Amino acid sequence: MSRVAYVNGTYRPHGQATVHVEDRGFQFADGVYEVWSIFDGRMADFDGHMTRLARSLTELRISIPMTRQALTQVLKETIRRNRVRNGIVYLQVTRGTARRDHPFPAEGTPPSVIVTARSIDPNKSEAVAAKGVAVITQPDIRWGRCDIKTVGLLPNVLAKQAARERGAYECWMVDEMGLVTEGSSTNAWIVDENGKLRTRDTQANILKGITRTALMALIADQDVELDERPFSVDEAKRAREAFFTAAGAFVMPAVSIDGVRIGDGKPGPITTKLRTLYLDQARDEAV
Repeated sequence: MSRVAYVNGTYRPHGQATVHVEDRGFQFADGVYEVWSIFDGRMADFDGHMTRLARSLTELRISIPMTRQALTQVLKETIRRNRVRNGIVYLQVTRGTARRDHPFPAEGTPPSVIVTARSIDPNKSEAVAAKGVAVITQPDIRWGRCDIKTVGLLPNVLAKQAARERGAYECWMVDEMGLVTEGSSTNAWIVDENGKLRTRDTQANILKGITRTALMALIADQDVELDERPFSVDEAKRAREAFFTAAGAFVMPAVSIDGVRIGDGKPGPITTKLRTLYLDQARDEAV
């Protein structure tokens, strides 16, 4: 079956779905996006992603393109038309199409809205998580408003490619003080050498991950001490466990960092438990 995309009010075959050459998303990366995981045809962490979408649009002063109810229907219809049972649905909203000029276009220029969906085999993700993955580190060269989920992802692309070229799954980015900020598309966590669960706070203009937020709510009900505090690369390499969170990766164990084995080189018990807890809740509460 051919894939279907939604573009500005119309559902089209994926290969025929296009935006204007002067769409500001293409010309300036002037837009935002969200990604929902799909379980059994339903979207996980739905409200969290919708809330973050509204915040990102507001921060960039892009008009909200349609009502929440209408957008929800577009997302669900795109999932339905692509017959996705397990996978992801991707939404991108840009400032719209206008003559190429740096200032905002005339008031009333309609935003562009693009939605795509695709299937992902959940068994493959589970097989990867069962073994754990490798992480590398690199300096964080992104712009200062990483708390907004924009489509300006060139530094993230370069970081992810560096990971691939070194046989790793993810790249953790590091600030000028040697502290891990976040991954190229994930939030970073460790269980430090003292057994304390740590992840960086979101006051430092890093992305407030929706999977991160959902997991923190679950952790509050567990006998695990959580410390929202930065950690260094050296602390991460000495950690008992390491993992990262994202809509597509869920809770993914990291078993090495820059070639240094973490713990015994296998997914740790806390990480494994948190992954199970998150997946159970995400499936139960998907809409």
